[in-house]
Amino acid sequence: MGSLEDDAWTGTAYVQGRASARLLASDLELSFWGGVEPQTSEIIDRHHPLSGQHLQNTVLAIPGGRGSCTGSGVMLELLLNGKAPEAIIFERREDILTLGVMIAEEVFSQSIPVVVLDKEGFRHLIRMNGQMIYVDDGYVSTHPPSKHRKGSVIDTESGLILETTPALEGIKLSTLDQELLRGDYGEASRVAIRIVLRMAHLLGATRLMDVTQVHVDGCVYTGPATLALAQRLRDWGGKVRILTTLNSLSVDQKRWRALGVDTTFGEAADALGKAYTDMGARPTFTCAPYQLESAPKLGEQIAWAESNAVVYANSVLGARTMKYPDFLDISIALTGRAPKGGPHLGVNRLASVCVKVMGLEDTTGLDDSFPPLLGYYVGTLSTSRIPVIAGLEKLGLSTDDLKAFGAAFATISSAPMFHIVGVTPEATTLEAVVAPDFTYIEVKTGDLSTCWDKLNSAPRTQPIDLISLGNPHFSLFEIRKLANLCEGRQKITSVSVLYPN
Repeated sequence: MGSLEDDAWTGTAYVQGRASARLLASDLELSFWGGVEPQTSEIIDRHHPLSGQHLQNTVLAIPGGRGSCTGSGVMLELLLNGKAPEAIIFERREDILTLGVMIAEEVFSQSIPVVVLDKEGFRHLIRMNGQMIYVDDGYVSTHPPSKHRKGSVIDTESGLILETTPALEGIKLSTLDQELLRGDYGEASRVAIRIVLRMAHLLGATRLMDVTQVHVDGCVYTGPATLALAQRLRDWGGKVRILTTLNSLSVDQKRWRALGVDTTFGEAADALGKAYTDMGARPTFTCAPYQLESAPKLGEQIAWAESNAVVYANSVLGARTMKYPDFLDISIALTGRAPKGGPHLGVNRLASVCVKVMGLEDTTGLDDSFPPLLGYYVGTLSTSRIPVIAGLEKLGLSTDDLKAFGAAFATISSAPMFHIVGVTPEATTLEAVVAPDFTYIEVKTGDLSTCWDKLNSAPRTQPIDLISLGNPHFSLFEIRKLANLCEGRQKITSVSVLYPN
């Protein structure tokens, strides 16, 4: 996907353009949602080596994104408020942040170059952290190009043409796809299918496919850009073509004023939810759509955003979805069409890392903190790879345990799913879900102590001010369990308790 020539590299330009700025580089993935402040561009993930740095006026080089699907929303905000990096360079194909740039280009005519280098070139590049870097389509150099170069728009892995506007060679279009592209179903659907096709190019898909339902995460208010996008699609006449559910909003629509939410923020977040329901989405407002009656079945092809929901759907329900970025979700809802690739295909659901958990013969002392702690730790080990976990067969993990495992896993890993041997539906045996070439890792319970200390870094003597429950939303069983624990007890006045519902 790239070639090395002294201090110059030729990669694949998934979004074309020219830029130059100081290189800001790291060999660790970065989640833009919760990791970057969209109004200032500061990296606020205090566990990341670039913490405290600003993206504005830099060329950002990271292996890829990670964590929440809402990273595309943060990317869009940065672009529209002038705080985005001048260009982004990845080590591998990356869809969440790239999609944010594509949306800005398609809908608002603003963009930055997005380039993918091969591993060797990327590793060489990040050693030049702090130096001036020049980007010209797919050409990256420490020196200004002597002339405008035509970057590689051919992905050597897939053979697809990758131009800023979708060159349709390489993707087989259905009759419906062609009608949508012509604008037969309106401007919103026309723009939406262009976005879907551009992402299909990036993902290496050669055709689109029908899906039965969409879960939209783009209804989370990250700033004015998210509202502007939803209202523009609605005003263009956008209507969803398939069952579409909505993620949690940023405010309680009925009580945000009583809760003291800032008026400007509250009105904008409320209007964002309304824009999506105006387009026909159901006002479900949950980050746990797998708890709805419309939850998909084993093998069902769906298009979900919201990282914990994606991981649960793929892993626990056995449904099939990519980890769709915010805004690609509504694009699929408006067209009913999704790229046929990624975890939609069985071959892309195999695990490439096997994590064997040792020493669980005696489970005495394990409590509700164990599944999310292990999920987070497995996420740090797997990074972008799908893991299969062995050694948990005797724990009797509940669906709530799996929800907690998956939610923590999804905060740190960019993988769309996991398998647990003897627990999740596809992992009837290790051999059923493991790829031919896989990495084997043994984990002892003692290995989790460092992870625990990292996640619980506050001094033990520091008083607790706030307890937040239901992230993701509680199941009925968890609500009942909480009620039983609280029965006959009184909360102390110095501690606030927040329960999203």
